[in-house]
Formats: sequence, structure tokens, C-alpha cells
Amino acid sequence: MQLYQTQELRVHNSLSGKKEPFVPLKDGYVGMYVCGPTVYSNVHLGNCRTFMSFDMVFRYFKHLGYKVRYVRNITDAGHLENDADEGEDKIAKKAKLEQIEPMEVVQRYTVDFHNTLQKFNLLPPSIEPTATGHIIEQIEIIKEIIEKGYAYEINGSVYFDVVKFNESNDYGKLSGRKLEDMIANTRELTAQDEKKNPQDFALWKKAEPQHIMRWPSPWGDGFPGWHLECTAMSTKYLGETFDIHGGGMDLKFPHHECEIAQAEASTGKSPVRYWLHANMLTLNGKKMSKSTGNNIYPAEMISGDNDILSKPYSPAVVRFFMMQAHYTSILDLSDDALQASEKGYNRLMEAMDSLGGLKTGGTSNFDVNNWRQKCYDAMNDDFNTPVLISHLFDAVKRINLIKEGQQSITEDDKALLKSTMEAFVYDILGIENQSALNDDSNTLDGVMELLIQLRNEARANKDFATSDKIRDDLNALGIQIKDGKDGTTYSLN
Repeated sequence: MQLYQTQELRVHNSLSGKKEPFVPLKDGYVGMYVCGPTVYSNVHLGNCRTFMSFDMVFRYFKHLGYKVRYVRNITDAGHLENDADEGEDKIAKKAKLEQIEPMEVVQRYTVDFHNTLQKFNLLPPSIEPTATGHIIEQIEIIKEIIEKGYAYEINGSVYFDVVKFNESNDYGKLSGRKLEDMIANTRELTAQDEKKNPQDFALWKKAEPQHIMRWPSPWGDGFPGWHLECTAMSTKYLGETFDIHGGGMDLKFPHHECEIAQAEASTGKSPVRYWLHANMLTLNGKKMSKSTGNNIYPAEMISGDNDILSKPYSPAVVRFFMMQAHYTSILDLSDDALQASEKGYNRLMEAMDSLGGLKTGGTSNFDVNNWRQKCYDAMNDDFNTPVLISHLFDAVKRINLIKEGQQSITEDDKALLKSTMEAFVYDILGIENQSALNDDSNTLDGVMELLIQLRNEARANKDFATSDKIRDDLNALGIQIKDGKDGTTYSLN
């Protein structure tokens, strides 16, 4: 399948600040790198949203027929507290607190990361490299940057010279910041600072005697800078220039800005053609924060073991909720929003379940080809999942009208509708049909069949009080009874 030849996909490039036609470096191939987690704690929901967004992008490229190499790293060393050049490695700090080896911390939270993403039905990336597995590559890049004159060593640490780099390059072009403004708004260096300029950042840090994670280098024992790791891993597996680099909006500066500077300093080439950034997730209108208690982990959300939400929500409902907002928009998580998404999810899955059993006729009231193109047009407009979902619900309305005998569809149109719905809902949005996965659905069908039979008997006996009570009580539980010419059916509200 090579649909990509007939699709005109446009993506919002953070580097230019506008939507641009997507043209890969090599026809039919896409190289994509996304910054993965620092594995020192359980993955939080905001990170999950970012990874879910790029999973959707990955899925859409695959659907269009591209061969995609998707690289998403694991940061298992070198990420300092507060993302600064000073302080303690987050993983080493956790290891000291728990009196275990740093790699025990890494293993525990890498497993949690994988398990959590699996629950949300994310596809694994093509390659998942680790920072500690690429120390040699990082040292070689540092050597190249020093050789080009854009880095300096002092007391066993190596720093990138931002001021020198900016003389012939544009440091700050991704985030829209000017180095002159950054310098003007920065405190003077103190006597304890090693760096020439406050804006300089670490490529390699000297390991103090108490530092657990350390590797030998030409400059002494130390550990790599956080920014350098992604440059080493992305260029190793995707080349000096590749198609897409993704990550959260919070990484644009300084992390991604520093990645660009490192790559341009070492190779002389711009590393990435399209920078894509996913926006943040808020909770009840406020920033998520562990310190204020305005925070919830994925496992707590799924189990219902929290003081923030009124009930548990399934991973499929949470993913559907995430897909209802554009990946570049801020999304606010709340109980009301999740309940609304759950109702929408149930309506969508009910329609998916009934697609195969739709009766066909000699004519169609539904222009399926035109509707299908609208779905592609939405996704080709910078992966606009909320608009896509609105088109999917247009189809849900049609499916229900056909079920009720108010409209008709031909066999060919039904086949196209079914294959298109399944492609966009299951393959591209990645939303699982839990009624199909859950054995409890068979039990529910059996119970509902019995209740519908009892209600029909009450109606036949003109016992309308009992008939209405069954209908109203079920409705209060979120189950709607529908009487049609082909009999009585039910749906989950």
C-alpha cells in the first residue's frame, strides 16, 4: 500500500512557526526521533500524552505506506536536577535515597514505562537506545566540537561555547530567543562558576568522588550532558540530517535548542527538517504538580485509587480523551471531561460493533467516498485528530440511522465504510475496542437480553408501569433502550 503518493500532508514545523508540506528526505521513508523518559520515577500522565501523540503520528505514516524508523530513547544517565549543569544526576540521587544500584532504578522505571505505554496501546518504537549504551559516540562528538572550536575543557568538564557558536550561527532560532536578550537577563558568573558564559552548557561533567555513575574519557572520569545524548543517538540511527524530531513543548528550550547547536557545531549541518512539539496536559485547570497534590499517575487513573476522579477510567477511554484534542493544544484533564469522553467512546464502539451486521440495499444515502476523503483531509492537516473524530461521529449517526431503517447503504459502500472506520479508529488513533476484548461484555449481553424480554412481556400484558421502570432504571445506569421495527436494542450512554 502506497497511499502517501496521493496524500498531501502538512505539518506544523516549530522551526519555521508554520505549517509546511511534509517532504521526506528519501521518498517512501520517514526517520523520526522522539525524546524518551528519564527513568528515575514512574512515568507521569503528561509524558504519556506526548508519547501517545507521536504514536499516532507513527501510526499514520505507517498507514500511508511509509517505511518508518522511529527512534525513542531512554535517558538512564546524565540528566541533572532542574535540567541545569549543576546538581546531582536524578537517577543517582534516587539510587542513594533507596540504597540500591542506579541500574536497579533504571530497570524498575523502564519496566513501568513500558507497561504503562502498553496499557495505552502504544506501538513499540523501531529502536529504543539508551544513553549509557552510547557513551563512546558522545565522547566522539565532543572531540569533534572541541576540534571545531566550539567547546572548551576546564577541570575535567567540557562546556559548549554558546557565544562563539552564535558568532557564525543562530543560537535560539527554534525557541525564538536572542542570545543578547538571554545574556542581558542572566546574572553574572560567580567565582565558583567554571563556564566562560552563563549560557554555556555541559557536554561532559567531571564526576566528583561521591558520584556513582561515571565513565572514563579523555578529560577524566565523568558523565555526559543530557542534551548531548539525544544528538548522539538520533544522528547514529537516523543520519546527520533526518526528517522529524518530536518531544514535549517544555523541551524546546534549552534541550532541543542545544541539540541543534551541538549537531551544527559538529557536522556543519542542520540536523532536523521538521520539529514537532506536543503541548502540555493540565489537571482541573492547573499545572500538574506533585508538590501541590494536583497530580495523578496513569495507574491511579485506571484503578480509581485517587482522590481527584470520581471513578476509574479505562486506558482506551483515556486514549480517546487525549485524541479529542490537537497534539499542539493544551488539554485539561477533569472528571467531567473524562465522563463525556467515556460516553463518546461507548457510542463509537457500539457503532463499530454493529457495522458488520448492517443490512444493505440497492442505494446509499451516505456518500462514503466523500466522507472518507474528509477523514484523510483532517489527518493531513497536521494530524488533526479532533476534526477526524468529528467526522467519525458523522459516520456513527449514519450507522445508527441505517440500523433503524431510516437510511440505506449498498454492500460496496458498507465494506468501504467498515474498512475506513476500522483503519482510523483502531490502526491510526490506536483506540482499542474493549467490548471486544472484555469477556464481561458477553455477560452484559445476556443480562440485557433477559431484561428486554421481561420488559417486552410487561408491555404485552399492558403492564406499562413495570415496562417504564425497567427502561428508566436502566437509563439511570447509563444504558439506553431503543425500540425499532426490528426489535429492541440497547446502547451504553
